Amino acid sequence: MTTINKGERVAIVTGGGTGIGKAAALALLGDGWRVAIAGRRAEPLQQVLALANAAERVLAVPTDVTDPASVEALFAATVKAWGRVDLLFNNAGVGAAAAPLEDLPLEQWKRVVDTNLNGMFYGIQQAFRVMKAQRPMGGRIINNGSISAYAPRPNSIAYTATKHAVSGMTKTASLDGRKYDIAVGQIDVGNAATDLAARMAKGVPQANGEIAIEPLMDVDIVGRSVLYMANLPLEANVMFHTVMATKMPFAGRG
Repeated sequence: MTTINKGERVAIVTGGGTGIGKAAALALLGDGWRVAIAGRRAEPLQQVLALANAAERVLAVPTDVTDPASVEALFAATVKAWGRVDLLFNNAGVGAAAAPLEDLPLEQWKRVVDTNLNGMFYGIQQAFRVMKAQRPMGGRIINNGSISAYAPRPNSIAYTATKHAVSGMTKTASLDGRKYDIAVGQIDVGNAATDLAARMAKGVPQANGEIAIEPLMDVDIVGRSVLYMANLPLEANVMFHTVMATKMPFAGRG
């Protein structure tokens, strides 16, 4: 299988301005990748550019993953800049405010589905179109699932449902990508220290009704995990990779 020189590898990271996406983008840049960082807001993207200190290898592309045309423009801009796409870290996602499912506003349900499910599909579809047409053919897609792809938290039906669906997309895309040398896997993260997870340190509801403080891990560990998966040769694939705070309640959740 033909390989790409290390300094010529190209990645797209969605939701790359903050949290896990930011950590992954910086890890890839630190390893010599060229990285297109996508996100809804331009300011966080520019902050990552400043931290990266690698202007010639980074591209900031404001992108709304819920808009198929915006996702298509992201891939077009990346190919125009560097000629190909070797990796998509399909990371962008949102949650809904915790609420009993019977009280969840429909607009919140639709927002989560549109971002976490539809937006992720738009990324997969564009990656397939680019990766099967480029030479050498192929590439890798890493979808950001979640611990919630396996076990829900209380009052989290929108987020949990979409993350379960991500696992189905990962399996199907992995199967459909074989003929194009496209490897598709998923990273499932538990309690990385991001703004989104900061509430864990203050105490969150458990399945038995208690409120408990949960341990967190450094988000840079997730970035290193994405880098490990990204650097595998295309003949190998990590289909599901779980990285989590060691002492978080997961195996015994409920």
